[in-house]
Amino acid sequence: MAEFSKTIGFIGAGRMATALARGCVQSKLVPVARLLAADPVPASRQAFSQEIAGAEVGESNELVLGRADIVVLAVKPQMMATVLSEIQSLVTGKHLLVSIAAGIPLARLAQALPAGTRLIRVMPNTPCLIGEGASCFSRGPTATAEDSQCVRQILASVGIAHEVPEHLLDAVTGLSGSGPAFLYRVIESMAEGGVVMGIPPELALELAAKTALGAAKMVLSTGKSPVELREQVTSPGGTTVAGLETLARLHGAEAFREAVVSATKRSAELGRG
Repeated sequence: MAEFSKTIGFIGAGRMATALARGCVQSKLVPVARLLAADPVPASRQAFSQEIAGAEVGESNELVLGRADIVVLAVKPQMMATVLSEIQSLVTGKHLLVSIAAGIPLARLAQALPAGTRLIRVMPNTPCLIGEGASCFSRGPTATAEDSQCVRQILASVGIAHEVPEHLLDAVTGLSGSGPAFLYRVIESMAEGGVVMGIPPELALELAAKTALGAAKMVLSTGKSPVELREQVTSPGGTTVAGLETLARLHGAEAFREAVVSATKRSAELGRG
């Protein structure tokens, strides 16, 4: 990944900000000297400084707005209004603002900032913390193709990244944003089944997690659909058929599909609120 000349600042120095900063450094996208962070919480500042040694970290948002070209708003959604009011007078035409706060639409961000502010909204997910993220982002009307490419590179340093129309971000939230929790439930339940049948708990959890990881890699590496891959391990009258019949009887597959739908609808409600 080629290095670019932008300085990146994070307002909020929590786990996601730290993961993005770490990805930028490890991928050699941005040297640590061009990374900044601001956070009012001492523990967050200390953790960021320890993980991203050499980055300038402070308490004031002025530090970030004064030096950064790209400003990542890495705060909780309920804190966004306060942060926007604090930085409104500091935002200039040089800044690209990138929000990773779930559920806050571009229009609401734009209303609180100077006219013409370049904005990009991102929906990352927690596997970004280990470099396996699945993120999507949307441009505001004044953001440029160069802005889009910069954000794509930042997100690609911690996983995959796709640009989508903003109306799809609620669905992205329901699928890849909330999806890790759904898959943790699958892993938990499969491990419980193993324990019921006599496998020690630690071994059952490892087997379930590794099975989920391997299956996901099969989808991504073979180019085959989940249906094709499922058929490869499903022999007539065999063990997999017995398990799949139970899933069908209990509406297991439908439940996870509807979980994504429910999470998407909730994301839309939060955005309107």
